[in-house]
Amino acid sequence: QVQLVESGGGLVQAGGSLRLSCAASGRIFGLYAIGWFRQAPGKEREFVAAISWGGDRTYYAESRKDRLGISKDNAKNTVNLQINSLKPEDSAVYYCAADPRGSYLGGRYYDTQSYDYWGPGTQVTVSS
Repeated sequence: QVQLVESGGGLVQAGGSLRLSCAASGRIFGLYAIGWFRQAPGKEREFVAAISWGGDRTYYAESRKDRLGISKDNAKNTVNLQINSLKPEDSAVYYCAADPRGSYLGGRYYDTQSYDYWGPGTQVTVSS
């Protein structure tokens, strides 16, 4: 089993920045990638960014890649997501997820079905 816990969410004004963190524990040595997704009320969960467990490959949602930065702290087994120039439409619950099967290698890093483990999420609210 893999446990994931997100942190760093909160209330921020439009134009501001947030740094979300995902701490992984448990059977992490078999992981292939960590992904970040978000879900707003009444909407489907959507891909934000992903990083290989080794930290050498990164992937971003095309429409937001200029405002995002994903990185991995190997010493802490933590994946960080930097979001800049926040907009009210970025308000959502942000989830991190772990891929233990290597599904992202087939290019499906954006697919929720590629991830078996999920954290409880952290709320991000952007005020206008």
